Amino acid sequence: MSIEFILLIIAAYLLGSVPAAYLVAKWLRGIDIRQYGSGNVGASNISAIVSKRWSIPVTIFDIGKGALTVWAAQMLGLGTAEQVIIGIITITGHIWPVFLRFRGGRGIFTTLGVILILSPKLGLIVSVLAYLFAPFRQLSLGVLVGLTSLPVLSWFLSQPLGIDKPLPLTLGLVAMLLLAIFRRLTAPRSPVTASVPRGELIINRLLFDRDIRDRKAWISQTRAAVSSGEQPPEQEEE
Repeated sequence: MSIEFILLIIAAYLLGSVPAAYLVAKWLRGIDIRQYGSGNVGASNISAIVSKRWSIPVTIFDIGKGALTVWAAQMLGLGTAEQVIIGIITITGHIWPVFLRFRGGRGIFTTLGVILILSPKLGLIVSVLAYLFAPFRQLSLGVLVGLTSLPVLSWFLSQPLGIDKPLPLTLGLVAMLLLAIFRRLTAPRSPVTASVPRGELIINRLLFDRDIRDRKAWISQTRAAVSSGEQPPEQEEE
C-alpha cells in the first residue's frame, strides 16, 4: 500500500465529511439543519428549510467531492480497485462525518459523483433511471432501482460500457448499494411512526425512504414538525 494511497484515503474521508448543507444552514439561518426538516445533512433538506436556490450549490458540492477524490486517484495512477475504495471512503465520510459527530446525510449525490468518474456511462444510466420516477414523485424508488441495476450492468455489459476491470467496479457498486440501503433502514424512529409495524417500516424505508407509504401525509407531518420546532421524522433525502 503506497503512501499516496494512504494519504488519499484520509483526504477522501475528510473531504467527504465536509457538511455543505450544515454550513449553508448555519451561515444563512443560524440553525443546525439536523434539527429541522428531515434531520439529514443534504441538499433536499436545504431545499425544504432554507431555499431551493441554495440546494443547487449544495448538490454540486456533494457530487463534486465524490468526483474529485476518484479523479485524484486516477491522476495518481491508482488502479480500479483503489479508485473504488477511495470513492467508498468519500461516501462514508458524507454519511458519517467526523465534523458532525458521525451524523450526516444519505450520500446519494456523493455516490453519483463517484460513479460518474469510475464509469461515466453508468453514472448517466443511474441518473436516467432515477429521474424516470420523478414525475410520479417516487425519486427514492428510482434511486434504489438505479443503484440496484448498476452491479448487474457493470458485470454483464462490461465491454459495451467500456469497463476494463468489471470485478472491482461491480463489487464497489454492490458496496455503494448496501451503504444506501443501510442508511435508509437505520434512521431512528420518530414519535409519529412509533406504531408502524417493523415489517411495514422496513419496506417503506427500503422502497420509498420514508416511514409511511402516504407521501403527502409524510410531508405534512414533516412541515408540521418544522412549524412547531419539534424534531420531525426523516423524509426522502438524496
